[in-house]
Amino acid sequence: MRVQDVMTRNVKTVSAATTADEAWTLMRMKGIHHLVVLEGREIAGVISARDLGGLHGATVRDTRLVSELMTESVVTIEPEMPVRKAANLLRGRAIGCLVVIQEGRVKGIVTTADLLELIGRGTERPIVTTQRHIISHRAPHRKRHQASGVW
Repeated sequence: MRVQDVMTRNVKTVSAATTADEAWTLMRMKGIHHLVVLEGREIAGVISARDLGGLHGATVRDTRLVSELMTESVVTIEPEMPVRKAANLLRGRAIGCLVVIQEGRVKGIVTTADLLELIGRGTERPIVTTQRHIISHRAPHRKRHQASGVW
């Protein structure tokens, strides 16, 4: 399975000059935890709900810009990469998302929640259901030396 099969295509972006409160409001309205920060067409960073202080982070967000709170080192991945490589990148770097780029443009985002959903659905190895045959008649089992006649 490839990254393009599990990524979220509708990526929400903000500029680095956006206030932290506006970014938090956008996240809450859309029900997401990561925003890609752009400067023009270039990726400047990623900001997460944790960077913004979470539910009780109003003091963290007060009068601050996204550029002050974002993570500047963004890990990117190609859409054709295997999901296993994406999972290893997330785990190895202890990050919550990977930005999917193709030809220098943002095409999607893969989060740990996307990969957990994939595991929960069981698409890697679907459960095979078979019908079990029940033996309707069982003969008594006799030891070979006590058997008489044809075994």
